[in-house]
Amino acid sequence: MAFESLSEKLNAAFKKLRGKGRLKEADIKEAMREVRLALLEADVGFKVVRDFIKTVSERAVGKDVLESLTPAQMVIKIVNEELCALMGSENAKITISSKPPTVIMLIGLQGAGKTTNGAKLAGYLRKNNSKNPLLVACDIYRPAAIQQLKTVGGQLDIPVFEMGTANPVNIAKAAIAHANKNGNDLVILDTAGRLHIDNDLVDELKQIKAAVNPTEILLVIDAMTGQDAVNAATAFNDALGIDGVILTKLDGDARGGAALSVRAVTGKPIKFSGTGEKLDQIEPFHPDRMASRILGMGDVLTLIEKAELAFDEKKAQELTEKLMKNRFTLSDYYEQLTQVRSMGGLSDIAGMLPGMDAKALAGASVDEKMLSKTEAIILSMTVHERENPSILNSSRKKRIAAGSGTAVVDVNRLLKQFEAMQAMTKQISKGKMPAMFGGGKGRKGLFGM
Repeated sequence: MAFESLSEKLNAAFKKLRGKGRLKEADIKEAMREVRLALLEADVGFKVVRDFIKTVSERAVGKDVLESLTPAQMVIKIVNEELCALMGSENAKITISSKPPTVIMLIGLQGAGKTTNGAKLAGYLRKNNSKNPLLVACDIYRPAAIQQLKTVGGQLDIPVFEMGTANPVNIAKAAIAHANKNGNDLVILDTAGRLHIDNDLVDELKQIKAAVNPTEILLVIDAMTGQDAVNAATAFNDALGIDGVILTKLDGDARGGAALSVRAVTGKPIKFSGTGEKLDQIEPFHPDRMASRILGMGDVLTLIEKAELAFDEKKAQELTEKLMKNRFTLSDYYEQLTQVRSMGGLSDIAGMLPGMDAKALAGASVDEKMLSKTEAIILSMTVHERENPSILNSSRKKRIAAGSGTAVVDVNRLLKQFEAMQAMTKQISKGKMPAMFGGGKGRKGLFGM
């Protein structure tokens, strides 16, 4: 996570406060000094840090905090609230045009991730807003830019409009006409970028803006470029008047200051964040949730949303009925493992849980080899064997091992794991819900999701 180092330093500063029964102004001053250093090291702009520390300090030395029974918690609460305010307070949604198509123009420096995140955004809005998107290749300068857009569009089954190396302004206008003719109510323009902002780039973007009057202009910036991202945001906003930001590579080893600075410097909200390389790894940017994650409070709401996307409602209902009747099978077992895998790495999930140390699970994920082996073993069984694993004798196990390219010991290991899971399902069928499962209406699977 981009804010890992910042999170560690802030929590170290607050840990000192928690060790004190009562706080004096000197204690808060010392803590704010450490917070200031942590923010500067995270590449947050100096002016942004100065104003942030001033606001927090003024609130933290108030009577309510100093005389509170839990003053350290009050200070953390204030920092959390001000972090939210710094990043925009609440999620800013994409503006949808009342007269289709909605035209979103993506701009940004070369290498920020416009092409990939344009496809991600199209896929997200198709799934969550029932849009029929069209991707438009307006970058005629970067080698293979058009082919890259066609590739990611093809992977998501989203059409791509291109006219080769024609004038980008003409491409944009023709794309709008094509969208109207073919019922595409969302058009995403993938424009050209440069290694730096120059007059030719700005002039071209201004001409495209004037020609198609986009509903929104979204600036795509790389979180790993730090303060340079903020400088680019300021320059593009001054030149074109952006409506929002897509922050990419938040999963990388970045200091993350860009996310804390962009909103304060430009006044424009971060609307989406790219959280990985896969084409479904984009999500709305929620300042309050991000502030909670930075302060080690977790992000349970995003975790729940991820779980809801990963777990099929109908299958969850069927599984619930099986659990109640104690009819959990090897096919169900495998299905649950694959659904947890689709939620991402364990470190990502841990970072959303309050009090969990995501760093301790850095790089950890569901073992793909283990899942592949499990899949091979289960699929080498007959349907009757999957539904009734108790019939698996020595000869059957040898056949399954040979068919799956594994050893009998691997088959036995899987069966032991399955037996342990079955023991828990017996508790469920008796009305006792183990902690790892969670309880109540609307549960989405076996792993507490």
